[in-house]
Amino acid sequence: MYTLNFNSSETAPEEFQFPKTRRLFKSTFVATTVAACTAASLLLIIAFPIPPINLREELEPGKSSCASRRHCHKSSSSYHKPPSPYLLSVLRDYEQRHKRCEPLTKSFNRSFFQVSSSPVGANHQPSHVDDDDCSYVVFTRPTNGLGNRMLSMSSAFLYALLTNRVLLVDFGPDMTHLFSEPVPNSTWLFPEDSRFGNRIYGSKVDDFGSLMKNNNNNHTAVLANNSSSFLHVNLGYGYDDYDKLFYSNEVQDGLQKVSWLILKSDQYFVPYLFLMSGFRAKLDRMFPDKETVFHHLGRYLFTPSDQAWGLIARFYDAYLANADERIGLQIRVLDTKASPTALVLKQVLRCAQKEAQILPPLATKQNETATKKLASKKTSYNKAVLVASLSSEFYVELKDMFWKRASASTGSDGEVAVGFHQASHEEVQRSNDGSHNMMAWVDIYLLSLCDVLVTSGWSTFGYVAQGLGGLRPWILQIPDTKYGGGETLWGNACRRAVSMEPCFHFPPSYDGNKVGVRVDGEEGGGSPSVVHCEDVGGGLKLVNV
Repeated sequence: MYTLNFNSSETAPEEFQFPKTRRLFKSTFVATTVAACTAASLLLIIAFPIPPINLREELEPGKSSCASRRHCHKSSSSYHKPPSPYLLSVLRDYEQRHKRCEPLTKSFNRSFFQVSSSPVGANHQPSHVDDDDCSYVVFTRPTNGLGNRMLSMSSAFLYALLTNRVLLVDFGPDMTHLFSEPVPNSTWLFPEDSRFGNRIYGSKVDDFGSLMKNNNNNHTAVLANNSSSFLHVNLGYGYDDYDKLFYSNEVQDGLQKVSWLILKSDQYFVPYLFLMSGFRAKLDRMFPDKETVFHHLGRYLFTPSDQAWGLIARFYDAYLANADERIGLQIRVLDTKASPTALVLKQVLRCAQKEAQILPPLATKQNETATKKLASKKTSYNKAVLVASLSSEFYVELKDMFWKRASASTGSDGEVAVGFHQASHEEVQRSNDGSHNMMAWVDIYLLSLCDVLVTSGWSTFGYVAQGLGGLRPWILQIPDTKYGGGETLWGNACRRAVSMEPCFHFPPSYDGNKVGVRVDGEEGGGSPSVVHCEDVGGGLKLVNV
């Protein structure tokens, strides 16, 4: 069971009224409401600034039933560059295609049963995808945590936009209750009917990597002349060189003839799509601001369900809404032996107090007299700190530390008050548990509503929060115990991210300025917008140049 610091059994009210809306968000955007709790309203949300009117309600009066749609249209971030007109047009085109090709429509059934009627492994000709046909990317049940899943889904969605496919998802029971539908009056859920499930989880004969390996002499010819129209693609951690051929431009040309791609991934592979010459021109038009890719796609795809929004709104209203500043501390310890709690706590404090300077120093004996004078004055500034961690240790230690010792404020108006809050502490990660994933989503979304973030290196959880919130976080470096005192191998406890984009942890080889010798033997040009990550030496991320 998950643990909450508020009454989780309370029924979510139909409307959530935040007492200080001017403090709740720095930027105000158009509020839109989508019938049947769908998320395509982002086309309106991110395209038009104030005034905050319900355009969707005006278009479809009485049909707005999703509470999150009525309120989560705003964001705490001061960074909100509108999407390009071209991206909006691409999304509108996608919505029309999705509605025409969604599950159990005539187009879907014709495409699926035409493909699956061919014997598995048979040397049949592929069904060429014409303009009026439907082709798909199916994101299959992942095994890693929610952060990995959301990053992978957004990557799959961008690939679908680039290749005129429809994204479908097969969540499993542990995720179906987390999000609203992205497209109005439609569904992105792959059918649960065994006729469909047996096919996509069937024999591995139709596996992309195996197909490349078995036809090593001519990868493009096998797709052009003798390919299945139903291929499994593995882009997850541990994928091999044959799987990585997915990133070859020539192979992509062949994959355009494949109607169904069944994708397994736990990676944010968006940066590598920007290195592929076949996609680069369209991507540059869609995202002239390179660090907004996940920000726009994530806000389009991932809107809290009413159940999730009830938890988010009640916690925010009770603990964060009245603060002058909201600080998110996302602490993930990957190796408890190399990073014991005491060391990580020292690192967090050094980062937050000295390097990022987002928390005040605490009073010492030397400034005790000045502190007593300040204590008699009214608090001048209120900081609410949200601690997101599997463990409760960091929350308890920080709360006690700032409660028992006053902040050593140098201002004349009074002490800076700091309050710490934690929505959940699951203790261990249970990726296939529905309640666990719900609380993970609540934590992620609450973090995205903060004004400033400190996140843990390598953490996809933190990547999603910073991207949704439009925030460049302070990234905690992986501690090295031989340095002690919270120091790290790089000499700093944390460093500021150069962009709010997530990191692609395990890309094909890349030398920094150009794509290295690719697995298919070709050299390709690089992109100055793709650099190595701050927290993962071999990883890649997008930046503005």
